[in-house]
Amino acid sequence: MDSIESSSSSSSSKTASLNPIMSKLKVAGAFSGIIEVDLDNWTIPMLREEIAKRAKVESNSINLICAGKVLKDGENNQKLIDFGIKNNAKILSTKVSSIDQGESLKKQFMDEDERSSRLDRIRAATEALTRRHADGSLPLPEEDYNIELEDQSGQKVHMGSEAERRGAMMGLMLHAHAKNLIKRQMYKEALDVLSMGEEAFSLCDSKFLEMIDNVPLLQIDMVWCYFMLRDIKWLSMAGVRLAKSREGIERCHGKDLIRVRVLQGGCHPELTLYMRLELLEAVVAYHSGQYDNCRKALTSAQAKYHQLQVPDEALSLLMGMGYREKEAKRAMRMNKQDVERAVAFIIEEREKRAQRMREDMQRQKEIIEQKRYGMTPLKKAVNIQILDQIVSIGFERSLAAEALRRNENDPQTALDDLTNPETNSSIQASINERKGKRLRQATTAIIEELVSMGFERSRVVAAVRATGTKERALNLLTAQDGPNAPVADGGRVGSAAPGENSNNLDTLNEENLNNEENNVREGGNMEGPSGINNSEQRDVDMEEELARELTGDALSDYDIDVTKEGEAITEYFALLASTGDN
Repeated sequence: MDSIESSSSSSSSKTASLNPIMSKLKVAGAFSGIIEVDLDNWTIPMLREEIAKRAKVESNSINLICAGKVLKDGENNQKLIDFGIKNNAKILSTKVSSIDQGESLKKQFMDEDERSSRLDRIRAATEALTRRHADGSLPLPEEDYNIELEDQSGQKVHMGSEAERRGAMMGLMLHAHAKNLIKRQMYKEALDVLSMGEEAFSLCDSKFLEMIDNVPLLQIDMVWCYFMLRDIKWLSMAGVRLAKSREGIERCHGKDLIRVRVLQGGCHPELTLYMRLELLEAVVAYHSGQYDNCRKALTSAQAKYHQLQVPDEALSLLMGMGYREKEAKRAMRMNKQDVERAVAFIIEEREKRAQRMREDMQRQKEIIEQKRYGMTPLKKAVNIQILDQIVSIGFERSLAAEALRRNENDPQTALDDLTNPETNSSIQASINERKGKRLRQATTAIIEELVSMGFERSRVVAAVRATGTKERALNLLTAQDGPNAPVADGGRVGSAAPGENSNNLDTLNEENLNNEENNVREGGNMEGPSGINNSEQRDVDMEEELARELTGDALSDYDIDVTKEGEAITEYFALLASTGDN
């Protein structure tokens, strides 16, 4: 009875018991403001509908995030309080595309199939390239590139095992391809490729990985893709990746960046890297409700962003000197906007590129020479450095190369064979036999090429034997009365062109042979030009795409456009302000 009397004692108390207890939610994003809700009765769809109405958009175009979690509709008509939402909770509302769901789903499936197919191609092409280029094999004749591991100073990196070399090479190729996808704003595809790159790097020894910053850079790029996709479900993983990335970068760059200063000659290439890292750390902190940490990281990122803004006057001055905009911006950023140091930096970088080109040309010459010597029984190329050492002692080059080829580049065993009269004679006989075969192959190739131009075969054969080279034979043939000119008795041309050597009638000389037929390989149990089965199915287009993206530019990881970072810094400062958490 007391309870009945209490409930009906006055009209005012009865009214109070029927009114719901309202709570306030602080909303930011697509709509910013305060919304009063009944946590015990409101559902997520009801909240989404209310925010969409105030934002003047369709409710299915609104995503809701609270404390780092995406608010789904839930089951069994769950209420807001069941999701842990309390009075004064902060809700982030983001606007998403509201295109027709049926068409969107259909497109999603089609895109997924296409992406899966392309990923399979990327993985297969990367594995094929690393299999050919990481084990000491030479490039295929049709490849105009040679993939090798280098450090930031351009020195070749030699790793312990072939599996490690392949893992590092594959990781670098995949990361380079992913960075290209990021530039094209294909973030989902880039994320898939980065995941494969992370897996490839895991094949390397952990001690080796601790010495390089490639894996930390890859981790940052993965989180950048999370951010650009605005996919909050990756929040916890993003935090873990960023923590590992910071630890790895600080270990590689040294205390107070001492190591990176030494490697980069006092320059500051790391500003863009640390700015992006701090921005992403701020994003994770914000969505985790750690607003103080968010503000601290944002402030630091913003300071670096301002340091990276190149003054128009300085940029104009450098471009007026004849420098390209891209290299001028890079130089100014990495030298704290000091024009004089920037000019010195550009000059030094240009000289490094020129030196690299000279080294690449020298390496191409070595590869051509290695192809001529053939592969070892285990399908390795002859080591040019060891060959040079043996030749310096006084041995003939082709003889020394064959000795090394037979003995898997073992210098001592090769020297034993060279100093043994019996094995030396055997090596020389083998060289002469293969040289004759190569000469016949080269001569045949030249003859067939000239015959395909329309010249009579008997005249072509005579011209090639008389002159010794394709160019001279062609000159001799065209100097006659044309493709159908009379042929002298016996199928011989009437006379050689003035100044030509008419004595070498049966063979090409060695120098001309090397120029005419560099792709003919000699020696060993070879299945093809690089000791690789020529019947192997190759995805040439994908392989070439992956190879082209390996620029060898050691500073490309740090040289990024920071426009989107600047926009994100502004956006999250605004979100912080809208929370009222000052």
